[in-house]
Amino acid sequence: MDSGILVAIFVPISMFAMIFGIFYLRSQERMGMIERGMDPRSSVAKPINHSYTLTSGLLLMGAGLGLFLADYIAYQHPESNSTATYMALSALFGGVGLLVAYFIEKKPVKKEE
Repeated sequence: MDSGILVAIFVPISMFAMIFGIFYLRSQERMGMIERGMDPRSSVAKPINHSYTLTSGLLLMGAGLGLFLADYIAYQHPESNSTATYMALSALFGGVGLLVAYFIEKKPVKKEE
């Protein structure tokens, strides 16, 4: 049997099963909360993470800088293993971007009086 036919059959079935499972489990959780006397709407609200934009921006900037540096190294030294260089430098500079975001968020904010 051709693998394309199998993919065409199993991908929609698995997507339907995943979406159905998510909604089923969510409703079961809400029913359990109602049985215990809790309000399911009050516990849904989660604190907003305002630093998400800063973190993701610095992560992407670091990964981009790593890829740029890896491309420069691959251009200067064509005999080197460029795949490993791309992966290593993008991960390294992405991690540096996350560390910078952590230290920026950690810095105490001065309140005006």
